[in-house]
Amino acid sequence: MSKKIKALQQVLDSGIVAVIRADDGQQLLQVARALLAGGVRVMEVTFTVPRADKVIAEVADALGDQILLGAGTVLDAETARAAILAGAEFIVSPIVSPEVIQLCQRYDKAVMPGALTPTEVVQAWELGADIVKVFPADAMGPGYLKALHGPLPQVLLMPTGGVGLDNAAAYRAAGACALGVGSTLVSNQEVREQQFERIEAKARAFAELWAAGK
Repeated sequence: MSKKIKALQQVLDSGIVAVIRADDGQQLLQVARALLAGGVRVMEVTFTVPRADKVIAEVADALGDQILLGAGTVLDAETARAAILAGAEFIVSPIVSPEVIQLCQRYDKAVMPGALTPTEVVQAWELGADIVKVFPADAMGPGYLKALHGPLPQVLLMPTGGVGLDNAAAYRAAGACALGVGSTLVSNQEVREQQFERIEAKARAFAELWAAGK
């Protein structure tokens, strides 16, 4: 089994992808440890984080055998390559970029482009997306995801944007293969204030919610 297939399986098994946006990347190793302690084993460091590639490398060096690490907000092939060389095992984008998808295929890394409309979702899938990130999910809600899933059951859909404990079960029931969870799991304020126990507790709540639906 290739590393890419193993990475995809870990995303599907975990069900929760922690999407990290922070003003300062210095605390993200501790954040990763808190997520792991709470049972969330997939972490996406977005390229809005200062020196994101360095943060990815640091977390990969320390915890790469325990947590699946990816890069988010990747808009071009150059950024995707930098993230992969730093240690990212999957790449997430808010858009459908053929160049990013092609680069990930070249390096045999999982790629999750962002799409919203049925046309965009099918375009991403046909270009080679492993999972399609439905973004911004909160613009449409779980009902929309269910409507997408109906005619496109072969496409793995991961809603991202506004996903919280109050709607996670509804998204799963609507056909989500996994959930991209941002500030409702790890907020910028919690990172600044080093509230790692709170992050761990929320990670546990999300992990338990997903496991309950299996």
